[in-house]
Amino acid sequence: MDQLTAPAETETLLAPEPYSPAPARTSRPSAWISMFHTRERRWWTMALSAALLITVFGIGVLYVDDTNNQAAVRSLTTQNESLTGRNQILNDRLTTTQTNLTATLGELAKTKADLEHPHLTIWNVAQQLKGSSWYLAGGVPDTFTYHLHATSTGPISVSILTLEQWAKAIGCIDSGGGSTHWCMHHSGAVMSWLSVTAVDYDFHQGEGCADYLTVFTSATTVTVTPNVSVTYNPASSATGACA
Repeated sequence: MDQLTAPAETETLLAPEPYSPAPARTSRPSAWISMFHTRERRWWTMALSAALLITVFGIGVLYVDDTNNQAAVRSLTTQNESLTGRNQILNDRLTTTQTNLTATLGELAKTKADLEHPHLTIWNVAQQLKGSSWYLAGGVPDTFTYHLHATSTGPISVSILTLEQWAKAIGCIDSGGGSTHWCMHHSGAVMSWLSVTAVDYDFHQGEGCADYLTVFTSATTVTVTPNVSVTYNPASSATGACA
């Protein structure tokens, strides 16, 4: 007999479960990446710190250098002001010295001129003329410039005469040709001032010739105040009046 085969158990087919993807995992840096970043941050920090220190050091060096420069500038300014002040003092002293030297040279020149050409007063006493028969006379010295200065209380006549003219004037008086007041000024004269109250004249012809005299007369009584002086000034040659 055939062996009967037991019917196989019927397999129950189950519907497949719906696919559900596994949840995504969050990516995390590995340990070596984290360590790299940590070291990187440390290096940046150190670099920044070093840069900051270098900057601070540089600023400090610049500050010290600027301070030293300012001190040097102040020192040079002070020295310059001191030198300027000393220079001004020296200039003032030089100006004073030059002024004193100029004054001294002027005094020396004046002294030299005075020694070479001494000035002397020879007649300064007031005297009277008591009418037309009176006269005052004074010689003009040789080798001198004759400074004729005089005033009077009334009209006077003044003449500078040569010795020859003086002799003619005396002859006029002696012969009755006129009064002393008239004859002294009308018998010839080098210079005459008639009816004046003052005379002021520098006479140079006596610088080379001893041939002159001055005569004062008046028609009335007057007082004459002379201030006659001479300056030594010899001529290089004789004047024409002595020829």
